[in-house]
Amino acid sequence: MELNSEIVTAPPRDAATVVMLRDTSQGLEVFLLKRHTDSAVLGGAYVFPGGKLDKADADLANQLDRASQVLHHALGEPELSVEVAASLYVAALREAFEESGVLFAVDAAQEQLSQATELLRAGESFGRVLNQLSLRLSTSGVLPWSRWITPRMPSVSRQRFDTRFFVAAVPTGQVASHDNLETTHSIWRTPRAALQDYWDRQIDLAPPQIMSLAHLARHASVASVLQEASQRLPPLIEPEPFTQDGTRVLTYPGDPHHSVATRALPGPTRLYHRQQRFEPEGGLAALLL
Repeated sequence: MELNSEIVTAPPRDAATVVMLRDTSQGLEVFLLKRHTDSAVLGGAYVFPGGKLDKADADLANQLDRASQVLHHALGEPELSVEVAASLYVAALREAFEESGVLFAVDAAQEQLSQATELLRAGESFGRVLNQLSLRLSTSGVLPWSRWITPRMPSVSRQRFDTRFFVAAVPTGQVASHDNLETTHSIWRTPRAALQDYWDRQIDLAPPQIMSLAHLARHASVASVLQEASQRLPPLIEPEPFTQDGTRVLTYPGDPHHSVATRALPGPTRLYHRQQRFEPEGGLAALLL
């Protein structure tokens, strides 16, 4: 992964992503999409479904199954408006549907899900799909997990984002897959297997995905992840980079070089950019402890 060292002065853009999960005989698995190599953001990397907040997302707050005030409280950002908080949930679920075909909707019948996919492929907007099929978005099982803000000295892109990560189980009977437009391949992997694939250079990952997978590797089931998410507010992670002997280092809360002394995540508190990728001191084992 190429390193970007230009200082970005623009404020970060609001964004949302859904870490989709399922239980298998191999244990907890995570859904990953490969972004198109021509993508301006993380081209060729494997990511969770997600993207930036759109203006139209605010118009769909009334399509959510829970009150905006409840969703606002769950995000743990008192400075955020209630309207933007609700919009972030809409954005997360919209991106999940557009990029993976998974629709988090209340009591949606299989016929409605098939029709929704057909309408989307025909070019209908997310809002029109919901309205035409009288669907409401389900947020009850979509829980805030973490919040990542790109530093002013970004590592992989000049674009900055303030991204809310949500976790959710894939609804029963739905199949996640890439859209062959923005994303060109998709995989289900246990967090440990995904990190092993990264270490073996079979897939490319950005730092937020690396650290999130290291966190999820501590869990054995979907229920375990959702239980943790329901018992605490999502931690804020603002990586703070510095250069050490010519090597870019990303530090996270709890690291001696970071301005926040309290840890926000399990696993290593820093990643080093070496050999065109990010890795912790101690190698793969440091991510899987």
